[in-house]
Amino acid sequence: MPNNNLGKKSVFQRELIAYFLLTVGSLLFAVGDVMFVNPYLMAPGGTYGLSNVFNTLWPWKISLYAICMDIPLLIIGTWILGPKFGVKTIVSTALIFVFTFILESWWGYNPVIHGGDIVADAEPSFAKSMVEIPHHGGWFHPDYFLNTVVAGLIYGLAIGLIFRSGATSGGSDIISMILHKYTKISLGTLVMIVDGIITLSTLVAFGDIRLPIYSVIVIFIEGKVIDLVVDGIKSDKTMFIVTDRPEPIRDYIVNVLDRSGTCITGSGLYQGCERKLIYVSLNRTNMIKLRAELHNIAPNAFVNIIESSEILGEGFRALPE
Repeated sequence: MPNNNLGKKSVFQRELIAYFLLTVGSLLFAVGDVMFVNPYLMAPGGTYGLSNVFNTLWPWKISLYAICMDIPLLIIGTWILGPKFGVKTIVSTALIFVFTFILESWWGYNPVIHGGDIVADAEPSFAKSMVEIPHHGGWFHPDYFLNTVVAGLIYGLAIGLIFRSGATSGGSDIISMILHKYTKISLGTLVMIVDGIITLSTLVAFGDIRLPIYSVIVIFIEGKVIDLVVDGIKSDKTMFIVTDRPEPIRDYIVNVLDRSGTCITGSGLYQGCERKLIYVSLNRTNMIKLRAELHNIAPNAFVNIIESSEILGEGFRALPE
């Protein structure tokens, strides 16, 4: 008889970890927005990006602006698209709102990284929260670019953890999903368009070309960090080896590298001769070993090596449940 208690315990542990990641990710998102993005007047997409613009033009809490957009979007999205968002997305929306409200009430909108020079040419209304903090040495000279890099890292880690928990970002992505339903435009393109419009709103509102540029840099860094958090460091490679001497290659893979693969029979397009195609996935270390050994055991082999974004199954990551 299977032990159902073990299964339930395993599910409970996974859910506990998922909600822990969700909570940490939501907290980091609030930190990134209140302490790094908003003080520098950036808007890297999403409802919180738009809320940052509203917060500067018409002072009101970022969290309140955002929740006033998020709740209707969730309701409209559920009505039009169906219940796609799940409980975790709703929990994430609520947690980000709570953490952002607490941080902006306690911390305000003062920048963490600030060299005391970015407000010299700004209008007073745009610099309402920026205080002069003279630089007295230390590890770095604070500036716009450094703040942008740190903001992208924090945003990427935050959203990556939220994605790892099984939640989605919601917010303006719902607008893209609705537009995708009624148009032939791809979802990825629509997300870029919607976030691009939000990013450009900083140029319209504040008349500073630096702001949308820095916001785009935040989005770029954020995307790279999200991939790193969700997929991990991509060190696995897939090799396609076309050869008429498959046996020594097979022996080296199985006996020396202690790996396996698949051998497929095919024929060349030019001469029509039968060839063997060996398909094998390896980590970077074993790939280098096999590539070097091919010069000795199959010098005439044709080799194609590609980077694998994700490999699931025996010997690699387990298939998701």
